Amino acid sequence: MKLFFRKSGHGKPLVILHGLFGISDNWASLARMWSEHFAVYAVDLRNHGQSPHAEEWNYSVMAEDVLELIADEKLNEVSLLGHSMGGKAAMRLALDYPQAVSKLLVSDIGPKKYEEHNRKVVEALQRVHPEKLASRKEAEAMLVHDLRDNSTVQFLLKNLSWKESGEKKHLGWRFNLDVIARKLDAVSEATDSPAPCPVQTLFIRGENSEYIRPEDENGIKRVFPDSEILTIKNAGHWVHADQPQAMYEAVMDFCG
Repeated sequence: MKLFFRKSGHGKPLVILHGLFGISDNWASLARMWSEHFAVYAVDLRNHGQSPHAEEWNYSVMAEDVLELIADEKLNEVSLLGHSMGGKAAMRLALDYPQAVSKLLVSDIGPKKYEEHNRKVVEALQRVHPEKLASRKEAEAMLVHDLRDNSTVQFLLKNLSWKESGEKKHLGWRFNLDVIARKLDAVSEATDSPAPCPVQTLFIRGENSEYIRPEDENGIKRVFPDSEILTIKNAGHWVHADQPQAMYEAVMDFCG
């Protein structure tokens, strides 16, 4: 699958993979900073953003999509950075095709299986039916009522856009909500392998996040023996949004 991506800068490649319901533009500010040192590729994963939609949706096909982008762009010495779902896809790529990745950075997710955390969000999105609404404000009001979390609502609304249908315009989600709703368990599965990954890896966790706990460290080391874990203070699951300067410096220290 040919993925949509935003390229900026020159130098060794840094490929960035967003999380569930994310888009490449979520990383625009940091991508601009890193582009002074790297050729930055901020990617829309399948069923997200401006990339194609498909019925098949799991970490293996997501990894293969990114591998195709790496091959198409003739990239070498790739630093691959993924957040949450994107981190799982990045781990899958490094495990299956270690020769394609020089350095791996995983933001606030581990290789273990997780319980579903996003069913409530999916159900709230399914109640919106944006094609029937006259404005973004109506969608916002419905999501705020259901989710009670304005930061999450604003994050989701970045995926709401006007689409043309004949001579009429209507609102619609950029992500493939139908497939995501039916296959949500695919983003909770473990990212594992019989053989350990040889790629040098940095796990970045938010101090206030529960996604990587002390008891997970042995499991991380088993799958990624050449790895270290860096904790970013005063950050939750969205480390890059909570502490962008610390995230910038972590990537520069590891990849520079």
